[in-house]
Amino acid sequence: MNQTTIVTPEAPHPQAFRDPKAAVAQLIKLYEQATSFLCARFTQTMQSGHPGHRYRAFYPEIRITTTSFAKIDSRLSFGHVSSPGTHAATITRPDLFAKYLEQQIKLLIANHDVAVGIGVSDTPIPVHFAVANDASISVPQDGAAEFTLRDVFDVPDLSTTNDDIVNGTHTLPEDGTEPLAPFTAQRVDYSLARLAHYTATDPGHFQNHVLFTNYQFYVSEFEAYARQQLSDPKSGYTSFVSTGNVEITDPDGVIDPTSKTPQMPTYHLKKADGGGITLVNIGVGPSNAKTATDHVAVLRPHAWLMVGHCAGLRNSQSLGDFVLAHAYLREDRVLDDDLPVWVPIPALAEIQIALETAVAEVTELQGYDLKRIMRTGTVASVDNRNWELRDQDGPVQRLSQSRAIALDMESATIAANGFRFRVPYGTLLCVSDKPLHGELKLPGMASDFYKTQVARHLMIGIKAMETLSEMPLERIHSRKLRSFHETAFL
Repeated sequence: MNQTTIVTPEAPHPQAFRDPKAAVAQLIKLYEQATSFLCARFTQTMQSGHPGHRYRAFYPEIRITTTSFAKIDSRLSFGHVSSPGTHAATITRPDLFAKYLEQQIKLLIANHDVAVGIGVSDTPIPVHFAVANDASISVPQDGAAEFTLRDVFDVPDLSTTNDDIVNGTHTLPEDGTEPLAPFTAQRVDYSLARLAHYTATDPGHFQNHVLFTNYQFYVSEFEAYARQQLSDPKSGYTSFVSTGNVEITDPDGVIDPTSKTPQMPTYHLKKADGGGITLVNIGVGPSNAKTATDHVAVLRPHAWLMVGHCAGLRNSQSLGDFVLAHAYLREDRVLDDDLPVWVPIPALAEIQIALETAVAEVTELQGYDLKRIMRTGTVASVDNRNWELRDQDGPVQRLSQSRAIALDMESATIAANGFRFRVPYGTLLCVSDKPLHGELKLPGMASDFYKTQVARHLMIGIKAMETLSEMPLERIHSRKLRSFHETAFL
């Protein structure tokens, strides 16, 4: 094989667009040309076992150049670049992100009165990601083929698969081109592959409003609610998707159990515009919480909420009481390298109001009476499930000094990653035990009140999401989550 010869598909010259739909159509065309080329060459090479050349295709990109410091009159915290210069973003799966891309491009054109350039980038598409959407093709393990894969095709590259942009540690290339989007195409492709693996559902099913839970009971409750909504033509919901991509549109549709439960079972109550609700059972622990949110973030959801169980830390609390987090004590440790613990994770007013209003609606309690079953305050998240077994002087003293009212293992991680990825976040927990007061999570401890509250808990999260779905983008995606020098894309 002549390793110096690199065969690539013909790259058309960049084109300028002022029509967002036409720009996205060109992105789709370029992406399909590139991935079709790689799929065909990969299949050919696997069949022959004798590669003739090295094959390479590139991601499409969006590029914009502005020359003015003129102030942008916009209520949105996104949709415009912060300073003159050239800004670019590599793009993957423009078919999946078409609506998002049209929205972002439309804002750029309107705010800066310039065309956007659509062309081919200089970032190669790894063959693993190119063939991911063709079920008939799979990339073998290293050494399984008759040739060395990376000698013939590009493979994932960590230099373009990272969180440098959202972490604020991105280094500009020599030409000074600024990032236009929070994630590179390779980073997005990596997460799309991980989401399909962990959730056993296609990323295309994910909705703009995501509920995370650590309690399996909520899955059956969510399915029951979904079936109820599908029976109402006025609900706006169009289908329900279970693990294994089983999709029903009829309230009596059959969902056969899967032979293998995924690590993070995920379910989608869909609307035609993507404004429905996704429920992810992340399991237990901050590592799972980080993994899930690391990957869901590339889909740019409009909000995510944690609706899980927690330990109540106050004697005045009862099993089944709700906890609305106003602050977080981060002892989960999994995000310390990406987001230092000295960074405050603020409560977001829009989310807090939506959650509190939903609690009042579902429980039919108002004002002062609402305090009977709900507390607001600091939630502590730790990385040790059996923290109660340690010497109590240290942990209990810190919890008391922080004024924490509840403890779990996921909420602070989900909130912190929401802050890091600019995704509006919130937390409503249900007290399942009170270890400091002798009520451990043991069989038979649950009261009738607790069981009633658990049944209500998911409904509160759903009601809050339905409220947020009606909120204008400029309200929910506010500047509270944006730093001094941000990407134009949300």
